[in-house]
Amino acid sequence: MPNRQDIEDAARRIGSHVRRTPSYEVAPGLWFKLELLQHSGSFKARGAFNRILSAREAGELTDAGVVVASGGNAGLGVAYAAATLGVPAEVFVPVTAPATKVAKLRELGAVVHQHGREYAEAYAASTIRVAETGALFVHAYDQPEIVAGQGTVGLELPDVDTVLVATGGGGLVGGIGAALGDRVRVIAVEPAGAPTLHAALAAGKPVDVAVDSVAGDSLGARRIGTIPFALAVHHGMKSLLVTDEAIIEARRRLWDQYRIAVEHGAAAAFAALDAGAYVPDAGEHVAVVLCGANTDPATLHAETAHATG
Repeated sequence: MPNRQDIEDAARRIGSHVRRTPSYEVAPGLWFKLELLQHSGSFKARGAFNRILSAREAGELTDAGVVVASGGNAGLGVAYAAATLGVPAEVFVPVTAPATKVAKLRELGAVVHQHGREYAEAYAASTIRVAETGALFVHAYDQPEIVAGQGTVGLELPDVDTVLVATGGGGLVGGIGAALGDRVRVIAVEPAGAPTLHAALAAGKPVDVAVDSVAGDSLGARRIGTIPFALAVHHGMKSLLVTDEAIIEARRRLWDQYRIAVEHGAAAAFAALDAGAYVPDAGEHVAVVLCGANTDPATLHAETAHATG
């Protein structure tokens, strides 16, 4: 499992390539970590840079470049990192990936392959491509370098008691847990329609779950990663579930009250507070990681109009 030292090493490795995104206290004791301002629109660029740069240092990067399977955001992070470092990139996404993400992947110069309707199907196709080409495989959330890179978010957080983190495959929540150890309570927030960590904690091991959520394009893994699960158990993390309705409402409220436009997956973390799934104690300081901005603003406007009209 990655530890604090691994994450500090990752921070030094990727520091010149990623943004140190701001945190703002938007209400007494409530902080937003604006990771949606990261290159490529989400935290995924951190892990992508760490994986590719680590491989380059170890002599494991070939002319075939890199391959990743993604619901969209991991692909964007890898495509951005690869373009920055001059490395060819191929990205496998489901046919259900949002058009905005697919267009951006191509704009970044990645070769895009669309396979299946879920991340797991795109993943299977990507492994075949790696075997054919010898490219470096970059996992969306379950490699030590990826988790350590994502964990650098934790090094930038303000002094709080609790951190709420949207969770799909678990790379971000696992990395933040490793960065903060047991000094801060790290809580995973998952769509009820894609409860990867919740189901794994109940079963005592990673298990497959059905994926049926409005946030499935970014929180649509069928199972929690092995490394993130181990970190969650090691640090005694809890998982909270939020409904799609709560996610949509939280996304709308982030726009109405703070003028922050996020994708549904990022809104999940705030939904835990907004819908009352997590109620802070008096005087508790809470940070919400708003982790992704790769959304179509038209859908936000449509949902807002529906909710208010």
